[in-house]
Amino acid sequence: MIEDSEARGVRKENAEGSSDPTQEKAESLRTNAVLRDLEREGLIKKLPFDRKKIDGAMALAHRDAKTSRAVLANDHDWAYTIAYNAILQAGRALMFAHGYRPDGANQHISVVKFAELYLEGKDAIVFDRMRRKRHSSVYDTAGAISATEAEFAVGQAGLLIDRIEALLKNFQME
Repeated sequence: MIEDSEARGVRKENAEGSSDPTQEKAESLRTNAVLRDLEREGLIKKLPFDRKKIDGAMALAHRDAKTSRAVLANDHDWAYTIAYNAILQAGRALMFAHGYRPDGANQHISVVKFAELYLEGKDAIVFDRMRRKRHSSVYDTAGAISATEAEFAVGQAGLLIDRIEALLKNFQME
């Protein structure tokens, strides 16, 4: 997992509140290097820009966030799983906006690793932890998700979707 802000492309400002062009260039070079590594590992693949794919993935994210809230009172495992899927779809939209898609057998991991480049560290950690917990509850143990975990996941889905939408709004579409 990428831990430092430079690797995630987070812009830092100097004391006057403006960005350092040298730092921005270094961040961009580092992000590009990580993207090349992800491509070489077969985790992501270039994709032509398609606004419909971005909008479709965000529509799925919003649908799943709404459904996770509706299911929360009746089934903690599924509320958690659907909330995770909402974040996954928003992460896919982020990938599509940057001209990539997940590839290979581990596409959930691909989306998480890609999103780490653009999300704040704490958000990237939440996304990855939710991926792991969801995997366990879907494939290993029924009833593994507590009410508290499910409520947290549903709340995080809303927050991360909002944060990814903000990134998409600030992103220059070609």
